[in-house]
Amino acid sequence: MARKLIEQGHSLTVVCGSNKLSDPGISGPVRRGWRSGTVDGICVRQVAMPYSNYLSVPRRAWVFLRVALKAVAFALRGDYDLFFATSTPLTAAIPGICAKLFRRKQFVFEVRDLWPEVPRQMGAIRNPIAFWALLGLEWLAYRCVDACVVLSPGIEVGIRRRSRPDLPISMIPNVSDLELFRPEREDSECFLDTDDDDFVCVFAGAHGIANGLDDVLAAAKLLHQDGIHDVKFIFVGDDKRKPELIRRANEAGLDNCIFLDPVPREELARKLASADVGLMILANVEGFQYGTSPNKFFDYISAGLPVIANYPGWLAAQVAERKSGLAIPPEEPGSFVDAVLELKSKPILVREMGKRARELARSEFSLEQLSNRFADFLEGVAAKNGVV
Repeated sequence: MARKLIEQGHSLTVVCGSNKLSDPGISGPVRRGWRSGTVDGICVRQVAMPYSNYLSVPRRAWVFLRVALKAVAFALRGDYDLFFATSTPLTAAIPGICAKLFRRKQFVFEVRDLWPEVPRQMGAIRNPIAFWALLGLEWLAYRCVDACVVLSPGIEVGIRRRSRPDLPISMIPNVSDLELFRPEREDSECFLDTDDDDFVCVFAGAHGIANGLDDVLAAAKLLHQDGIHDVKFIFVGDDKRKPELIRRANEAGLDNCIFLDPVPREELARKLASADVGLMILANVEGFQYGTSPNKFFDYISAGLPVIANYPGWLAAQVAERKSGLAIPPEEPGSFVDAVLELKSKPILVREMGKRARELARSEFSLEQLSNRFADFLEGVAAKNGVV
C-alpha cells in the first residue's frame, strides 16, 4: 500500500513499533528512542521498544500506550498533510486524534478489529474501568476521523453504529499477493517431517487464544486414534499458547502435528506451494464471524490452496459460494475430520478447488486492485478536504 502511494507521487513516512519476528528493513543506530531509515523510497521511523505476544496483558498494554505516545510526538511536529493510523490496538488512534485536534490535519483510521468489543467477548478485557476507557477512546476516535478504512463487512457495520452517518468508509481487506504466493512454484519446498504421500494441512499464523487451535488438536487426536497417519497438520507461527499446544500434542503422542517457527513470507510462499489445504481457524467468538480479515486466508487462496474454515462469517461464505474449500462448524472435531478425509480422498476435487481459490484471489483480493483502491480513497479524502 505504501509503495502504491510512492508510485503515485506522494511522500510517505511510516512510524512503526518493534517486534523480534519482523524486520522493517532498517539498521541505523537508535537515537532518542528512534531508529530511522529509508526502504523503497519510504521513510521508516521505528520506535525502539520491543514487543512480543508472550508479554502479559498489562505489559502489552503498556507497550501499546508508550508506542502511541512516541507517535504523538511525531504527529505534533512532523511535516505531513494526512495522518493514517492502523489498528490494532485501539491506542493507535491516539496520535491521529492529536493530529486532528491540535494541528487540524486530515485523519484516516484503518480499523482491523472492532476494539474493545471483540477483546471483551474473548475475555481479554475484564476490568470494567479499562473497558469504559477504551469505549471512550473509540468514541473520540470516530468523531475525529475524516474517513475510515475497514477490513471486513462486520467492521463497517460496527463503525456505522458508532460514528456519524456521513463518515466516508471504504472496505479494503487484507490482500492476496499473487506474485509472491502462487501454486506450482519451481522453487517450492516441502514442510519439515512430511513425506510425498502425506496430505498436508497447514495453519500459518499466530498461536494465541483467538486462534482456536484446540479444534485442530482435537481433529488430529481423532485421526491418530483411527490409525490414519498420512495426514499431517503443520503449525507455522508463534504466540503465547504455542508452548502449551506443543506440550499437549507431545503428551497425546500426536506425531501428525508438526510445529515450526515463523518464517519470512518468501519462505512461507515456497512451502505453501507444496501443501494440500490451508486451515482458517479461529476461536468461536461472535465478533470474529464478520469482523476479521486474516492474512492467512489471502495467502492460502493466492497459493491455490483449498481452505477449511471452522467459523461462520463472510470469508466462510466466500469459500462456500466459490466452492474453493469447505466451511465446517466450530468446536466439532468430527466435522473437521470428515472435511479433511473428504478432501484427502478426492485429489481431483482438491485441484479444482485450488484453481477456484486462486481465481477468487485474483478477482476480488489482488494486491494491485486493492492498493489502487487504497491510494484512490486516501487521495479522495485529501482532495475533499482541500489538501490536494
